Amino acid sequence: MTTPESTTTPSDTTATKTAAVIYNPVKVDLDALRESIDRSAADAGWGESLWLETSIDDVGQGVTAEAIAAKVDLVIAAGGDGTVRAVSEALRGSGIPLALLPSGTGNLLARNLKLTLNDLPGSVITAFTGDDKPIDLGVIDIERADHSRDRHVFVVMAGMGIDAKMIKNTDDDLKAKAGWAAYIDAIVKSLRDPDELHLRFRIDDEPQTRATVHTVIIGNCGSLPANILLLPDAVVDDGLFDLMFMRPGGILGWIRIWAKVAWVNGVLRRTKAGKALAGKQKDDGDLRYGTAKRFVARMSKPEEIELDGDGFGKAVAINTWIEPGALTVRVPAAAE
Repeated sequence: MTTPESTTTPSDTTATKTAAVIYNPVKVDLDALRESIDRSAADAGWGESLWLETSIDDVGQGVTAEAIAAKVDLVIAAGGDGTVRAVSEALRGSGIPLALLPSGTGNLLARNLKLTLNDLPGSVITAFTGDDKPIDLGVIDIERADHSRDRHVFVVMAGMGIDAKMIKNTDDDLKAKAGWAAYIDAIVKSLRDPDELHLRFRIDDEPQTRATVHTVIIGNCGSLPANILLLPDAVVDDGLFDLMFMRPGGILGWIRIWAKVAWVNGVLRRTKAGKALAGKQKDDGDLRYGTAKRFVARMSKPEEIELDGDGFGKAVAINTWIEPGALTVRVPAAAE
């Protein structure tokens, strides 16, 4: 008796890639987003995307953990800076790429990566066809007045002093309607605050020192909206964060700071010729700059702190460090 030859064919072992879309329902047009994601995923040969919605109770970390557990190949963040920060916090060290669909008023990380801000179809295509770029993450332990501690990340910058008070003083409803113009009133309120920061701090392995300042900025990136280049030497993948200590001497000091940030940094230093004209960045009586891998500080009293433009309450001490290449971001494919 003869046995018929097998007619089965080898199974297709090529796994279909899957993306998870972490979206803030307040920030996106869900119908338009679904249409664009589904079309680009199909064009790229990817499977059906996993859709996960953020909420007041879970701004991104929990749903991103669900995406990681589902072993997705890509996480797409569709929301504002808070969504991007929370998703990045959960993705820290995972190796899963993060794609950005800029939304909201800030788009801080997208600006610093020079991504297109107002092109949803183009951003979605980049998500499925772009290149992967490892960038650094800032990690921070915040100690509270009750001695409790909580750990977070920041992708752009952390700050205490005037900028943190400004964010606390910003009217959220006005911000939604007027965008960055809403910060003008908050800046005025913050500048009226006579309190300064009194802190003891250590940079890397240097000796501990004391300082009295109006603002401390710890930056992984340097650009803000309105053409503000706050930290002109900050690089998102250099394994360092940049520090800025601000202590203007009266109204003239604030004018000097504004001229330096808005004109010298915001205009001149954005071009090669302008950088040559401006010369090497120097400390002065109003601004002091530095770089570090770790920054530890203790304040004389609880102070407001912000991370990537969101208030995080009050801190009595912080311990922050840079983690090189801890986040992978999807960027437009390089031209061949």
